[in-house]
Amino acid sequence: MTDTAPPVTATAADEPVTLPVRRGCPFDPPDGYAALREHRPVAPLRLTVGPGDGVGWLVTRLADARRVLSDSRFSHRNELIGLPIPPPFPIDDYTPPPAAPGAFIKMDRPEHTRYRRVLNRRFTVRGVAELTPMITRITHEHLDRMAAATGPVDLVTAFAEPVPVRVMCELVGVPTPAQETLAAQFAVLSRMSYTVEELIAACTVVDGVLRELVAAARVDPGANLLGDLARDDSLTDTERVNLAWALLGGGFDTTASMIALGTYALLRHPDQLALLRARPELVDSAVEELLRHLTISHLGASRAALEDVELGGVRIRAGDTVVVALPAANRDPAHFTDPDRLDITADRRGHVAFGHGVHQCIGQNLARAVLRVACPALFDRFPSLRLARPADEIPMRDDMLHYGVHELPVTWDRPADPTVGAATPAVRAPGPSADVP
Repeated sequence: MTDTAPPVTATAADEPVTLPVRRGCPFDPPDGYAALREHRPVAPLRLTVGPGDGVGWLVTRLADARRVLSDSRFSHRNELIGLPIPPPFPIDDYTPPPAAPGAFIKMDRPEHTRYRRVLNRRFTVRGVAELTPMITRITHEHLDRMAAATGPVDLVTAFAEPVPVRVMCELVGVPTPAQETLAAQFAVLSRMSYTVEELIAACTVVDGVLRELVAAARVDPGANLLGDLARDDSLTDTERVNLAWALLGGGFDTTASMIALGTYALLRHPDQLALLRARPELVDSAVEELLRHLTISHLGASRAALEDVELGGVRIRAGDTVVVALPAANRDPAHFTDPDRLDITADRRGHVAFGHGVHQCIGQNLARAVLRVACPALFDRFPSLRLARPADEIPMRDDMLHYGVHELPVTWDRPADPTVGAATPAVRAPGPSADVP
């Protein structure tokens, strides 16, 4: 399962490339990345919209990726960055707008630092460790519901989506009635294309729900993140809404995609699954390897040069957009031994699945915690878990902001007594959301 595209031999002045999206293998990066990484590690990239002359740069080596993502001369400000794919809705003369107050993901210092500091306590290693009982409870509730099913189930809607949605909502302080509403609207925003009407409708619903929750938290702040924000007098309600929006949008779709795609990958690599089941102490290593090997942020992480910078022998001009190809960087043979092989025993530290630098995903500790609980628990409960559809019929999420599977029909050997393992009825989970590093 390796990239077999022919070598690309060109200089930085040659014809720009388009962002690779076609995949020969569902678990490998899009075709063409390996050749670019070897022969054109900083390649001119065709942009569809945004500032500049329609050409940016595509970075595919890990060392260059880490430099771009950690160098303050490369900005994450939304209005400065061009897009390597068309905007998700048809519109003429589209220009990326500045980030709204509180939407810290698309800001630079000092605004980014100020907002992130407000949130950090909940996402430290220690803070996330306190959530383990809650994560475990939610995981087993949904495994109970799966066990009650009488036929094949879609792992995406039965398990992969609802677990992170409920974890994030309990952390933030979103009550049960609002969870499915928010998740359904974030599912629209996680697509790579939608109509302007769909965009307006989804944003209107999300904004309305979150404003109601923020107002309620100011009256009665609870022991959750919305309560933290309500007690912070330095914030406006708009900032509180957008901070919650960024966290929920970034926490639903990403972890859900990793659970589903990670399960699919383990089912298709039975030697690695058997090793994980035989040696539970490998769970941390397995999680890191799945994050690196699969790298669901398939559209990369974009920055804009604030001044002229030399990178990989190429002069990046001030104002140029630079797209870091995270899937390509995470398969860099200069850093990882046998990088195209899924190996849960290997030391895969240094990957950039969560980005790198000050903008590294704030929820990475929480995502790891959910994966560490959910993946082993799934196979412990259903040791005979297997695909209920041929592998070549599994629909992949090439059309979403985060890669994964749209559906993953699975089945397992059920006990002879139909009452064994029965619990609450199976339910369809709410949909996902998205965020980009």
